[in-house]
Amino acid sequence: MPTARLVLSALCLAAGATHAAPQVDIIASGLNNPRGIAFAPNGQLFVAEAGSGGNGACITAADNRSVCYGESGALLRIDPAGVAAPVRVISGLPSLAAPGGFGGIGPHSISFHGAGNGQLALGLGAKGSQRVGLGPKAAMLGTLLQVAVDGGWKQGADLAAFEEANSPVPGGIDSNPYGAIAMAGRSAVADAGANALFGVKANGKLSVLAAFEARMVDAPPFLNLPAGSMIPMQSVPTSVVDGHDGYLYAGELTGFPFVPGAARVLRVPLAGGTPEVYAAGFTNIGGLAFDASHRLHVLQIGNGLSGQAGPPLATPGKLIRINADGSRTTLADNLFYPGGLAIANDGTIYVTNFGIVPGATPPAFPTGGQVLRIKP
Repeated sequence: MPTARLVLSALCLAAGATHAAPQVDIIASGLNNPRGIAFAPNGQLFVAEAGSGGNGACITAADNRSVCYGESGALLRIDPAGVAAPVRVISGLPSLAAPGGFGGIGPHSISFHGAGNGQLALGLGAKGSQRVGLGPKAAMLGTLLQVAVDGGWKQGADLAAFEEANSPVPGGIDSNPYGAIAMAGRSAVADAGANALFGVKANGKLSVLAAFEARMVDAPPFLNLPAGSMIPMQSVPTSVVDGHDGYLYAGELTGFPFVPGAARVLRVPLAGGTPEVYAAGFTNIGGLAFDASHRLHVLQIGNGLSGQAGPPLATPGKLIRINADGSRTTLADNLFYPGGLAIANDGTIYVTNFGIVPGATPPAFPTGGQVLRIKP
C-alpha cells in the first residue's frame, strides 16, 4: 500500500531549534488492536495483533470488564517500505474483548532470536483457571508460543498457570503476559498482571526473575478519602528488552491512579534479582527499545488518568529518546495508545499506533490500527 505522510506539526516535536522534525509515514493501517512490533534476523518486520475477541463465552477480566472469546488474534508481517499489504502469517489465535472489540487481549508481544525462535506472548488479564470452557484455543491465552517467520508455531510455557501456582507479588492472582524478549536459549516475559518478570528456559522451565512491588502514592481527590491519605499504586511491567550489558530493562505502566511522571525504567540482572531504577519521570510506559548507539527509546501509551468516559488513560502517547548525556528528546508527542516499538539497524523507528482499535471502525477510527515509520 502507498505510504501516507502525516501532518508533522500535529505529530512531532523538533528536538530543538537546530534539529529537524522527524519524518513520519503510515506504512500500514486497518490493523486489529496492534501491539508489539519486532524485526526478525532476516529483516522482516512483524506485528502482534491482539484481536477483537468474538461471540464466544465471556469472563470478567481483572480490570472488571466482561470480555468474550473469539479467534481473531494474529501475527502479521509488515512491509517496512509500506508498499506491500500486511500478511497474516499466523491467524485464528485466541482473543478476548468487550463488545465492539476495543482494547482486545490476545497476542501482545513478538520478539525474535533466530528465524525459528520467535516468542509470541499471548495475554489473558485473569486467572489461568478462568480459561476453562472459554473456547477451543483458550488454553493458549496467558502463554508463550514459539513461532517461525514462515508461520510455523508450537506451544510454549504456560505463564498463567505458573502465576496462579506461585503469585510472586501479593494482591491477587492475575496473569497478563504483555512484553517478551527472545534470547539465546531462553526468554524473559514482563507479566503486567503478575507484576513480575518471568524467565523461560529453552525447555520451558519457568522462574521468577524479579517481582515489582507496589508503591504508596497520594490518593486522588475524587476518592474523597481523608486529607493526606495514600493508596498503593501497582508497578505493572509492560515491556522488557535486553540491554546487552548484563541487564534486562523493564518499563512500567503503573496502576491506578496512573500518576503522571511516576513510571520508571527498571533494570534487573540477566540471572534475576532486585530491580533498580535506571530512569524515572515517565508516564504509562508501554514499550522500550535501544538503538545502535545504545540510546534507550521509551514509548508512553498515555498521559495519566483520564477524567472522561472511555479508555482509562488520557492522551497523548509519546515517544521519548534518552540521549547519551542523559537529556531527553521527544520524537513524537501526539500518538494514540501506541502499542509497540522497534528500531531498525539504520535508526528508523517503527511504532504501532491506535493500539486499542479493532480494524477499521469509522467514523471515529476510520483507519483502524496503524504502523508508523519515524525517521529521526
